[in-house]
Amino acid sequence: MGRKWNNIKEKKASKDANTSRIYAKFGREIYVAARQGEPDPELNQSLKFVLERAKTYNVPKHIIDRAIEKAKGGLEENYDELRYEGFGPNGSMLIVDTLTNNVNRTAADVRAAFNKNGGNMGVNGSVAYMFDATAVIGFEGKSADDTLELLMEADVDVRDILEEDNVVIIYAEPDQFHAVQEVLKQEGITEFKVAELTMLAQNDVVLSGEDQEQLEKLIDVLDDLEDVRQVYHNVDLQD
Repeated sequence: MGRKWNNIKEKKASKDANTSRIYAKFGREIYVAARQGEPDPELNQSLKFVLERAKTYNVPKHIIDRAIEKAKGGLEENYDELRYEGFGPNGSMLIVDTLTNNVNRTAADVRAAFNKNGGNMGVNGSVAYMFDATAVIGFEGKSADDTLELLMEADVDVRDILEEDNVVIIYAEPDQFHAVQEVLKQEGITEFKVAELTMLAQNDVVLSGEDQEQLEKLIDVLDDLEDVRQVYHNVDLQD
């Protein structure tokens, strides 16, 4: 699973270069999560997860506070969570998760992104079955062996634990996300390189030359769309 972690790092690094856009997207996600339950992360697991992700992207406190305060107010904005699936060049597959207040606009924008960048949309289920929902948590400060021992003692199951570039990466079932983090926090680990619920491809493909360039452009165009939250793919991106 090592290259999968690198793909997540590369995606995150790309997004970090567009901080104002990322902050705006997180503001929307935080607002929606806070509206779905109590505006308190200790009482609202969805909000707690979004805030943990926001920390790894260095979202400022005032952005978070403003979104939560907005959720407490009387004016309600309605958003739909929609998933689109499609194909890129030479066997590549993509999943696009969106959060939108205008379904027609989002569908048109996502379709145009695929059509203009060498891809094509698929029907629901045409791609997602080749991916697994996975919690990925990465941090520094302990070895993979020590981390595994801690989690076993706490009776927390994980799929895999690796160590790359002094970062320990834990892959677990989505419902174990908070349990893993709680074990780590009890050990004094509160800063995470990555804390994501992601979709990992069961099998990666490798693209080269123009195919990889085309896929990267497609991902960038999708990421730039206002309503897109996450883009997942099955490509082992080469440096």
